[in-house]
Amino acid sequence: MHHHGYLWAGPKQRFDDEALRRPAHPDPPPPGSRPELVQRHREVAAEFPRTDLPPLETAYWLVKPAGLVRGTWQAPQDAARWLSGQLAAHAERFASSAERSPTRLKALEHSAAARLARGGDVSHGFYLERPTFLSLALVCCTPNHAMPHLACPLSLEVGSG
Repeated sequence: MHHHGYLWAGPKQRFDDEALRRPAHPDPPPPGSRPELVQRHREVAAEFPRTDLPPLETAYWLVKPAGLVRGTWQAPQDAARWLSGQLAAHAERFASSAERSPTRLKALEHSAAARLARGGDVSHGFYLERPTFLSLALVCCTPNHAMPHLACPLSLEVGSG
């Protein structure tokens, strides 16, 4: 098992486009459906795997382009340290002063390491200067416990970061 790190920062309005943050239903609309419904299904089916938007279910990061992976680690502690570094790099821009607390940021690192060690995924979101939103995720891979059928997006040697 290894872990991939993902980071997305962008307009909150774009983040709120939930249709592009979830995979299309596996079955297309039935024959005779409204043309706009059929077209929307096609758009979502084509765009979901390509868009850089964070998926609603963290494990679905694994179907996104490999270029979105910000790092890969074998050890949960190493992945959690990457998360901690990203939190530190963005903390002064957090909209809430409580989220900037060094004690809170250290607690997020420790809880991430513990969750990853149990095979779970980690996902955090923060408002930065409005209207910007930051999404950070660490996803277990090979296998992902929530969705073991999802393949690893990388064929590179694990251990970068």
